[in-house]
Amino acid sequence: MTATSLRLALAQFNPTIGDICGNADKVRAARRIASDAGAELLMLPELSLCGYPPEDLVLKPAFQDACRKACEALARETGDGGPAVLLGLPWTEGGKLYNAYALLDGGLIQSVRFKVALPDYGTFDDSRVFSPGPLPGPVVFRDKVRLGLPICEDIWSEEVVECLAETGAEILLAPNGSPYRRDVGDERMNVTVARVVESGLPLVYLNQLGGQDELVFDGASFVLAADRTLAHQLPAFREALVVTDWAREAGQWRVQSGEIAAIESGDEADYAACVLGLRDYVGKTGFSGVVLGLSGGLDSALCAAIAVDALGPERVTCVMMPSRFTAQQSLDDAKACAKALGVRYETLPIAAPLEGFEAALAGLFAGTRQDVTEENLQSRTRGTLLMALSNKFGWMLVTTGNKSEMSCGYATLYGDMNGGFNPIKDVYKTQAFRLAQLRNQWKPAGALGPDGVVIPESIMARPPSAELREGQTDQDALPPYEVLDAILACLIEREMRVADIVALGHERETVLAVERLLHRAEYKRRQAAPGVKVTGRNLGRDRRYPIVNAFSDPGEGAYEPDATLAKGVGRGGGESFDF
Repeated sequence: MTATSLRLALAQFNPTIGDICGNADKVRAARRIASDAGAELLMLPELSLCGYPPEDLVLKPAFQDACRKACEALARETGDGGPAVLLGLPWTEGGKLYNAYALLDGGLIQSVRFKVALPDYGTFDDSRVFSPGPLPGPVVFRDKVRLGLPICEDIWSEEVVECLAETGAEILLAPNGSPYRRDVGDERMNVTVARVVESGLPLVYLNQLGGQDELVFDGASFVLAADRTLAHQLPAFREALVVTDWAREAGQWRVQSGEIAAIESGDEADYAACVLGLRDYVGKTGFSGVVLGLSGGLDSALCAAIAVDALGPERVTCVMMPSRFTAQQSLDDAKACAKALGVRYETLPIAAPLEGFEAALAGLFAGTRQDVTEENLQSRTRGTLLMALSNKFGWMLVTTGNKSEMSCGYATLYGDMNGGFNPIKDVYKTQAFRLAQLRNQWKPAGALGPDGVVIPESIMARPPSAELREGQTDQDALPPYEVLDAILACLIEREMRVADIVALGHERETVLAVERLLHRAEYKRRQAAPGVKVTGRNLGRDRRYPIVNAFSDPGEGAYEPDATLAKGVGRGGGESFDF
């Protein structure tokens, strides 16, 4: 192999799961751009032809057939002398289904490699639907370079890359479907640097872009040279196509340095993920716009800002639904927020329909005291009105509960939990305040909302309240959010024992009470709308708890097992037993 140069195009790609024809057309469009730039090879992310993760859809034979048919059509088109294509798709072989990566060139499917490491933790279920492939060797591209093609999880351990390096790979091209969570970029960089150090090879990390149900794929693809320097950094949360130039020097391929895009981090990244997740959910499901209840409170204001940034003000309708408990300040704040965002704003008082419900129940409720039932009637009246608007005008209803509320069940089924999607479902209340303050000073690239202050400061200054009774505040039923969120993070993200959380300085009874609320609300969360994942462990795909669950942490600290009772543990299968 005496070739001395390679021009490789990287397409940070936003597919739609199941839209095989549409995704194939996006491949064609990317290939045309790559061809005009003089690229010899176009690289696409993991399962780019069908979208990732396809879940059980990939088990349908008709789906597998559609993917193979589209792949073969794209392969034939590479006979035009233009760029070759590296494409991800499901692949059946020998009665097994694989997560595959194929090289299309010269009118043929030249080579196919299968994903070896199939993750089954957190949001991933690959091992449930795919078979693991054998350890791969490199793919020879046009007799000029041997390409190692580790697929996503394959680079998170040493084995696959070690095999590729030992069998002659010269460049590592890693297609990925890696979903966003806070600080995941640091983890990716640490892993890829380790693989570069171990193999001595340059590495391309190409990640999928876009929202898919609760997951957001942030892109943020990059190229590492063999000396571990960052040669290219693609943007996060935006599609991109970048052409990279490579040269063989002293027997090793070196990449020419290019643009290093600035990558959002922390709260900025979380906000950008919420925007992208909502935009793609609405767009890929075909809704013309969204509607949401704007209460004058923080959560609905933040969701309205996210919706406008995602879709533009002309596609967002906000509705204030006051009751006799709605403060004038709430009315003023909701109107000011809607005006600042430039959205359509409507007022639908709930007094008349609420009185109808109360009258219908009056006979059965006679002799009882008012309690949370009457409060929930208000929320469910609002939910009914919003769903009616959704049905009539084809708008998707955005629900606005934060992670703190969803964790504790501080939400009403068939009321404020109504909706198709929740952009802040994985955002704790304390972070919601930070994101609102952030949005008044900054907005992500590509946001369609106005600059400047869009969430009135008075909303953030008021104590949070559902306004379902006179003088109500959230803290009547919940600990202060600073305390609550810290405890919830320990229970959800870290699965800590109650005793260990108490040791951090929290009141024992408060921790026990929060844990009880968390377990009791599982049935509500099962019926909740999907929402964007931003933390390490969301209340959905990451955390699968039984609804019927009689266990609670007694708060006694770690138990030391009695080692004298575990007679045969770890001793192999050679023991004899007497019965």
